[in-house]
Amino acid sequence: MNARNDFLTGIGLRLLATFLMTAMSAAVRVTADTVPLGQLIFWRSFLALFPICLYMVWWREFPSALRTKHPRLHVTRSLLGIFAMAMFFTALAYLPLANAQALGYLAPILVLPLAAFLLKEKLTVHIFGAVFFGFTGVLFLLWDAFTLPSEGALIGVAAGLIFAFTMAFVRVHTKTMTQTESSASIAFYLALVGSVVGLATIAFGWITLSTTMFGWLALAGFLGGIGHIVANEATARAPVSTLAPFDFAGLIWALGFDVILFSTVPGPMGLIGVFAITFAALMVTFLGPSTSKPVEH
Repeated sequence: MNARNDFLTGIGLRLLATFLMTAMSAAVRVTADTVPLGQLIFWRSFLALFPICLYMVWWREFPSALRTKHPRLHVTRSLLGIFAMAMFFTALAYLPLANAQALGYLAPILVLPLAAFLLKEKLTVHIFGAVFFGFTGVLFLLWDAFTLPSEGALIGVAAGLIFAFTMAFVRVHTKTMTQTESSASIAFYLALVGSVVGLATIAFGWITLSTTMFGWLALAGFLGGIGHIVANEATARAPVSTLAPFDFAGLIWALGFDVILFSTVPGPMGLIGVFAITFAALMVTFLGPSTSKPVEH
């Protein structure tokens, strides 16, 4: 029963994390075509330290949670995470939010074979089916990205694909770390290293931020910090391959933010993609891991 509760809690936390990270992406996109990339990474990372530290204080884990016997794992995970962040922010600078998000959500597809190979997780029939429908929805949403008239769209597509590939490794790496490291410490060191790396780019030229611009970056930082904690907590409670299809829900949030913030109305292809992705998430929700037949390898 406890395992079942952890499974459901993990799914709920993943859905919440997806919403928070998509909202963070929307805030970044408002500034991505104006603020230099290094400056974006700094403020996104530095301001995320505050909710992360408050989280540790709330659970009385500060500063004990920061002690680690595996500093190299944190450095590797942080550097990969910062590189992925840079690629995603680049994609946001050239593409609509939903299209950039769609490219990023190729990562769950890549996670499945990695989770099976590195973590020895068993893939099930319903997970394969859900990923099939989710990937089909991503393809429909990608259609607009490949037909955009902007010259920078190709740069955005390339950055989004690199982001997806990197995130596949980051998520599997994070899963191994949650066995010995707390979720708060993983998020803290990512934000700390990101702050240092971002600050180092000041030599390449930063811009003076208006009050509005800083407000959007502050929102992105706080949402990102909370989102990372929630995402890591989800990964600690359920298999990576089980959580992967629920990441597709972020595309639904992204389409909503495009309409509300950027006045971008999805066309028929986008609506078909949303339907397929929603079906994928519901498929896993109503078919728990205990009722599924493992796929033979």
